[in-house]
Amino acid sequence: MNNSNYKAVPEATDALNKFKYEVANEVGVSLKDGYNGNISARDAGRIGGNMVKKLIQQAESQLANK
Repeated sequence: MNNSNYKAVPEATDALNKFKYEVANEVGVSLKDGYNGNISARDAGRIGGNMVKKLIQQAESQLANK
């Protein structure tokens, strides 16, 4: 699989996109609908890094509650 945009759960695409915009807003990065190739690599990294951090926290919380 060479496509880096591959979704393990395609049904989650809309939720992940909404999550991306929420995280961008939290870190103070303005995203617009559609193409956002004009944002800096640093800002894109802040968005992606915070998304991963929150997803890991959510997974850890779910595991702790089992």
